Amino acid sequence: MKLPNRFSTVPVIGMLRRLFVLRLYAIAGQLLVILGVNYGLHIALPLLPMLAVIALSGLLNLVTWVRLRQPWPATALEFMAHLLVDVMALTVLLFYSGGSTNPFVSLYLLPIIITAITLPALYAWELTLASVVAYSLLLLFYLPLNMPHNAMAFNLHVVGMWINFIVSAVLIAFFVSRMAASIRSRDQALAQARENNLRDEQIVALGSLAAGAAHELSTPLATMAVVTGELQREYGENPALADSLQILRQQVAVCKTILTQLTTEGGATRAEGGRLQAVDAYLDELVERWQLMRPSVRLNTQWHGVRPAPQIVADATLDQALLNLFNNAADSGSASVDLVADWHSSTLNLEILDRGTGFDQAAMQRVGEVFFTTRQAQGGLGLGLFLANATLERLSGSVRMLPRDDGGARVVVSLPLQDKTGC
Repeated sequence: MKLPNRFSTVPVIGMLRRLFVLRLYAIAGQLLVILGVNYGLHIALPLLPMLAVIALSGLLNLVTWVRLRQPWPATALEFMAHLLVDVMALTVLLFYSGGSTNPFVSLYLLPIIITAITLPALYAWELTLASVVAYSLLLLFYLPLNMPHNAMAFNLHVVGMWINFIVSAVLIAFFVSRMAASIRSRDQALAQARENNLRDEQIVALGSLAAGAAHELSTPLATMAVVTGELQREYGENPALADSLQILRQQVAVCKTILTQLTTEGGATRAEGGRLQAVDAYLDELVERWQLMRPSVRLNTQWHGVRPAPQIVADATLDQALLNLFNNAADSGSASVDLVADWHSSTLNLEILDRGTGFDQAAMQRVGEVFFTTRQAQGGLGLGLFLANATLERLSGSVRMLPRDDGGARVVVSLPLQDKTGC
């Protein structure tokens, strides 16, 4: 069995905060019971040592309150230590109030339940052993209560067991369920972190492949540029062929530009490579660049927003992510693509609309997965949406794939903006 690292950092700060609240209720309840028994039922208790124990518990809670305000995370060992101290405090209180004959002795079960839910099994077994040893010692060593006659003592014991059951049930239902919710939230966060890590590994692998592809493609593109130039000189007098050759040469130039940007800007961070630009100017520039790449696509644009427009932090990865989405819309079989941008001081919403085949329900659930594509027959690799989604999430944005009324796809991109001061 693999033993847990006692000093490993685990996300138990929320559970420690709930234990702090639980101890507050325990201190209040202990004071109420002790004073009620001593002065209400006239059963003499050693108040000085018992109140001292409660005062020490209060001091521990004060220290815990200060500790919770600190930035460092909690550890499993720290949480376990708090529970052990609570067991020791309960043992001392029971020692001075009848030991194992005290109806509240079953409160030992509460920290065991908390440990079993929140910590690895080894900690639960250790706390169980400590509680069993403490309970066993209380069978032999304790200060007996000065109880009235036997009938009254039995009735008081039954009433005490009833009160103990109610208190234990309420505490378990409320606090333990909240701690279990914290565990579920932690597990979900860890699962999301693992998923993000897997996605980042895939992106790194794709980056390595892209660098290799850029190196390999530079030679054939240079050859194509030379051959296209020679064909233009040879057949320049043929208008129809000259136009086609000009388009071909432009596309080769675009490919060479993309490869140059890939090799010069690859690996640049957002802080190093990003630039502040007015969002309307950025969109105009990006659309103009895309039209050079896809001159045959009819494009309709609508920009709506405050003027002067706020600024967007743009870098090469954002450019490529949006261009991928534009290309997907153009490759969907649609004769035209509509771009509708709406922004205010802090957010840009960009809609990319087409009249292509759109997404069915099954495809919408898998859109953005690596190597998943609805255009496999057309040579799609499923990388465009995956990289666009990863890039926009990294830039604190989002992308949603929705069906368009009367057919087609509606892709909604949201991105954060900055005001004119860049704040």
